[in-house]
Amino acid sequence: MLSKILSKEQCADCGFCCVFRRTSIWETPLFSKSVIEKLKTKYQDSEFVRVGDLYTIDLSKEYKTDSDDEEAACFFLDKKSGCMLNDDEKPLDCKIWPLRIMKDAEHLVIALTPTCKEINKLPVETVKEFVQSGIGEYIRDKAMKMPDIIKEYRSDFPVIMTFSD
Repeated sequence: MLSKILSKEQCADCGFCCVFRRTSIWETPLFSKSVIEKLKTKYQDSEFVRVGDLYTIDLSKEYKTDSDDEEAACFFLDKKSGCMLNDDEKPLDCKIWPLRIMKDAEHLVIALTPTCKEINKLPVETVKEFVQSGIGEYIRDKAMKMPDIIKEYRSDFPVIMTFSD
């Protein structure tokens, strides 16, 4: 979805978006019930926990220490080839990362995850133009159908687009 500004090779070489510290569990991707039912059949070791009306990967057994900085990879990350999920299985959170739909005090916003090294190599204006070319509205429309994917705004996430409605 972001191939106009990030290549699959850039993403697969990095993989940072598929690894979660305990402090970043709030960023784990959210799946619909119908998708996780398919994934449980295809990937029998995968485990999920409910978040509102959706589900996320359960990484609790993957952590070996009590350190907040310890990282656990998504079950669906192949360290050589990247994400193993096909487009129908991949959740919106993953399709749009490092973009996030968030709610600030008054509005929905599209914000940029500050930890993506590849996107941060691009001028912010390039990212803004891309988001404003239609992807922002697409993300908002999807979020309206799945409101649990809307995250609370964090001040370290630069706002790329604000929705006034």
